Amino acid sequence: MALIVQKYGGTSVANVERIKAVAARVAKTAAEGNSVIVVVSAMAGETDKMISLANQLSQSPREREMDMLLSSGERVTSALTAMAIDALGFKAKAMTGRQAGIITDTVHTKARIERINGERIKQAIDEGLVVVIAGFQGVTEGGSDVTTLGRGGSDLSAVAIAAAVKADLCEIYTDVDGVYTTDPNIVPQARKLQKISYEEMLELASLGAKVLQTRSVEFAMKYNVPVVVRSSFNDNAGTLVAEEDKDMENVVVSGIAYDKNQAKITIADMPDRPGIAAKLFDSIASANIIVDMIVQNVSSGGGVADISFTVPKTDVKRAVEVSEAAAKELGAQRVDVREDISKVSIVGVGMRTHSGVAAKMFNSLAAHGINIMMISTSEIKVSCVIDLKFTELAVRILHETFGLAG
Repeated sequence: MALIVQKYGGTSVANVERIKAVAARVAKTAAEGNSVIVVVSAMAGETDKMISLANQLSQSPREREMDMLLSSGERVTSALTAMAIDALGFKAKAMTGRQAGIITDTVHTKARIERINGERIKQAIDEGLVVVIAGFQGVTEGGSDVTTLGRGGSDLSAVAIAAAVKADLCEIYTDVDGVYTTDPNIVPQARKLQKISYEEMLELASLGAKVLQTRSVEFAMKYNVPVVVRSSFNDNAGTLVAEEDKDMENVVVSGIAYDKNQAKITIADMPDRPGIAAKLFDSIASANIIVDMIVQNVSSGGGVADISFTVPKTDVKRAVEVSEAAAKELGAQRVDVREDISKVSIVGVGMRTHSGVAAKMFNSLAAHGINIMMISTSEIKVSCVIDLKFTELAVRILHETFGLAG
């Protein structure tokens, strides 16, 4: 008998019929002798609907109240899913994040899990119950405030719970049946991967692949939680996300990712002296804005420099406000913004042992007239910022260049 955590996303629980289908899958897993913990998202579209309602009432709703509002969607789904499982003859118990003992920090709308007191979960499992937990949410120490974990936070809830209860497996059920070499909507020949390393999945998730939330992969890697990405609409084998093995190193590039949710901010003619960049990015960090790529260009005459960096489009308004205030304080000339950009990336643990991969990528893009604005690298990835209009073309080119077709 295994202890399995199953997470179902918004499309999997979008309506009553789909919730019944989820309940049937959970019941089948339990009937095979497994203990099951289910983590659910809000029904598809419900979170966006609640955000829209809030924005109709206030241009800047307070984040604490937004957490109170947004956490309700998952509570509804958890109760309905538990009812559906009960109707199939398996006793189920719904829990909120608070009841499941998910303790977070105090940062509303983007809280980080600090610990999970899983005693109530374990007790319910020992009683033979299927536990259905509302994902995406937790509570601050002492239980004073409800918090949410950010977009895709139910993935993080599931992996963190799996780590806390030492589950044998965490299954992430979504509307795709695994991790592909790239987006099949852009490249129909994209191939499903049987296995991918935590590091590769982390890079792909952070670079725009929407299969798993980035922090959930970080958590899985830290606590060595085996994760399988599967579809809730069929019984196809999924993709296992696990520790790297030797076979993975033989593949130079495993996947191509892209991210259209990027904006480039440039602070022009900033004084070129020690501490300037530190002050700028301290200000941005204080606003809880995550910066991705950074490039600094020093003028040939010396004395001034341009600093360019990318942020998610969702944070661009706040990032510009902070940058303009910092530019004025630091003596920079102006702040420029471009939102018509995207980031394309190649990822593969095999890059560690193969040379010339970046050059091959740059040559392929250049041969098709695609200009590169910014470059970022790590041991297992190369990312380029390009014009938004060339995104799909770049993905197709790179997928073919590195021989990833099925």
